[in-house]
Amino acid sequence: MRRNWAVILLLVLALTIAGPGMARAQEGQNGLLLFSDYPARVAERGETVTFNLTLRLTASTPQTVYLDVQGLPEGWEATFRGGGNVVRAVYVEPEKDTSVTLRVEVPDDVAGDTYRWTVVARGNGVSAQFPLELTIAAKLPPRLSLTTDLPTLRGVATTTFRYSVTLKNEGDEETNVNLQADVPQGFVVSFKYIGQEVTSLPVGANESKQISVEARAYTQIPAGTYPITVVAQGGEAQATLPLVAEVTGQPDLTIRTPDERLSTQVYTGRETPVQILVQNNGTAPALDVELSASPPSGWSVRFEPERVAEIPAGQQVEVTMHIRPADKAVAGDYMLTVRAQPEGGGYESADFRITVLTSTLWGVVGIALIAVAVAVVALAVVRFGRR
Repeated sequence: MRRNWAVILLLVLALTIAGPGMARAQEGQNGLLLFSDYPARVAERGETVTFNLTLRLTASTPQTVYLDVQGLPEGWEATFRGGGNVVRAVYVEPEKDTSVTLRVEVPDDVAGDTYRWTVVARGNGVSAQFPLELTIAAKLPPRLSLTTDLPTLRGVATTTFRYSVTLKNEGDEETNVNLQADVPQGFVVSFKYIGQEVTSLPVGANESKQISVEARAYTQIPAGTYPITVVAQGGEAQATLPLVAEVTGQPDLTIRTPDERLSTQVYTGRETPVQILVQNNGTAPALDVELSASPPSGWSVRFEPERVAEIPAGQQVEVTMHIRPADKAVAGDYMLTVRAQPEGGGYESADFRITVLTSTLWGVVGIALIAVAVAVVALAVVRFGRR
């Protein structure tokens, strides 16, 4: 009998000593933790609220954990998302945090109050619950938002950059919104609503309006990236929207002569060389520049060279234009159009006034004929006058 009591005491003592350790081991193998850093939120009617949830498994074996929501208010919708997809379960590994988001869509007509529900996670022999809370204000404070699908536009220095922007009043009261922009030097910005230029406009409660933000450079600017910040101010509410204008380089050609005179004189039956300068005043090199002309009928015009491989920005090249009028061209003034066309389209032109003169050889011949005629007349007078 004493031996039986001794055995029983030993068993009780063993369980007393080992009990806490066994309990901890069981919790470590089967424990599941579910939590959120921000379990109580404040939102607006009609808003979609996202709760970031974390699952942590202390068991030694990874497993799939299924998720559910209990006690969600009627008319509300909730979905779990992971990796950009809607999910029903997540795979959790021991001692490694796994993240999932809960998206809750709040109805537009919900009353202002505090709403609570519970997220439930269940796995193989493990489970966890976590309460969430969302407060909907009875009357939302003033709040503005500015959004656009295309915040970055690209063009040349003469481009008008047009951004389609949505202005929304997310408050419960109508507000008059002032529009302004912080722009780089050399730019000017205007705002248009339904085709009319505006600097402010009223926006009703929970109303959205589509406005056009137009930015353009009023001076010659180099290629580069130019940030633009749009600001909407309505009472205490303010919203900003960063925009970007990417300006690409563009050649800008001019045609002139060394003495800046776009006129010259030529002779019939003779080819006359004229020196012209093709200058690039743009912000990008002009490539494969072709020279051409539109002369009067029967004339011929050629260039040396006819093509220029490249004219760097800010530099010029000299080209010789050879002009030959028609052989029967009448003396007088004619117009000749010269064009310089770079690769990629577009061209620059200049009009030259060409004065055609008759050849000096015919003048000498005419004078000689007159002199001969005078001499013949003089001889005739002398001979017949003596008789």
